[in-house]
Amino acid sequence: MNQVSKARERILRLVDEGSFVEIGARVSARATDFCLQEKASSGDGVVTGYATAAGKLVYIYSQDESVLGGSMGEMHADKIARIYELAKKTGAPVIGLLSCSGVRLKESVDALQGFGRLYLAQAEASGMVPQITAVYGNCGGGLAIAAGLSDFVFIEEKGGRLFVNAPNTQDGNTVEACDTASAAYQAENSGIVDDIGTEDEIADRIRELIDLLPSNNDDTAVQDSEDDLNRLTESLEGVEDVRAIISTVADSYRFFETKKAFGTDMVTGFIRLDGITVGVVGNAEERMSAYGMKKAASFVNFCDAFEIPVLTFTNTVGFDTAVDSGKRLAKAAADLLYAYANATVPKINVIVGRAYASAYVLMNSKAVGADYVYAVEDARIGVMDASMAAKILGGGNLTETAAAFDEKQTAEASAKRGYVDELVTMTALRKHILVALEMLFNKRADAPYKKHGTK
Repeated sequence: MNQVSKARERILRLVDEGSFVEIGARVSARATDFCLQEKASSGDGVVTGYATAAGKLVYIYSQDESVLGGSMGEMHADKIARIYELAKKTGAPVIGLLSCSGVRLKESVDALQGFGRLYLAQAEASGMVPQITAVYGNCGGGLAIAAGLSDFVFIEEKGGRLFVNAPNTQDGNTVEACDTASAAYQAENSGIVDDIGTEDEIADRIRELIDLLPSNNDDTAVQDSEDDLNRLTESLEGVEDVRAIISTVADSYRFFETKKAFGTDMVTGFIRLDGITVGVVGNAEERMSAYGMKKAASFVNFCDAFEIPVLTFTNTVGFDTAVDSGKRLAKAAADLLYAYANATVPKINVIVGRAYASAYVLMNSKAVGADYVYAVEDARIGVMDASMAAKILGGGNLTETAAAFDEKQTAEASAKRGYVDELVTMTALRKHILVALEMLFNKRADAPYKKHGTK
């Protein structure tokens, strides 16, 4: 398979059979400096068009690394920007399949102008239509910024490379020492990569994501569900693994996890409940890191922009104590709290374990705007672990002091003060969440007038 057909082949692998229609096939570079006209080709190194994926209209572009080394010039960028204009007009997602060496040097400032136009198109489309990027080859320099502007990013595990500065240009580093452009490194450290895999696996993941998401910010992501609305979740008794909890309450046990290798103390992703797409955030570890909170805040913001309800599973005793995380904790915690407080979509919280200190407050608590809060009957909600509190309080019998303190931190104690709306069992968890979601489905919230917040 030659390189020209590879760009098109990647599109055809992803979209519904026979649905792709190409746009701008005859566009070519305008520049003539440095004998560029001798190497110009129709399409200028990118295949653009529209199709359906999972039955939904999408706009899609795929870069061709065989044309001028896969560089992005003025008309190349202009073709992609035009796709964005159509997407905004028709309310359909944009999918980018990237394999590019960076800016086209022979076009100089004209190429940079093209980059700027693409960035502007992406920024204007943000919050209007979902933007999904797959990196199959090099995605370096300015094009890495385009990937960063996307809502979801996937990287091919072997050939995909994402970087602003290549590893060998970083002081004291080499590819051999630390390949900071590799798929694995970016997935674990950048905060923009949702998953890595083969090209076939990425195509399948994108189709699954398109199926879950609304097409635009006025669309509603609802499908018919074949799962039992009254299904019990007996298997959750005693379970603390948040992924197991999420999957068990979801329709057909399906959970689409996002940014799974980054900020692993926090879990984010999408499920369906009675056919309604719901965004889920949960504590995978008892202490929250700056990276985990950054991931969760970004996810809540996305859900709010596209009117996707947010379901939170809280089980945390505080914040990560590592020095590296501590440098960023205050800002990350503030961003997560702001994301929850600012979101106007239906917000449901389920306290499934311990919920202590400020970490509890910012995890979609009633205090920061949760519409409905459940707690399992044996959950603990309060300032800190009772035994630790007894040591601080001192005096008398520490065991008795701890027991007395613990009585103030039961789920029932919080329910009596209105901080928890209902106590539930793990066995009936799915049923209760569905009831709250149905009640909140038509929620409308008017925020105070302001241009926008500053977080």
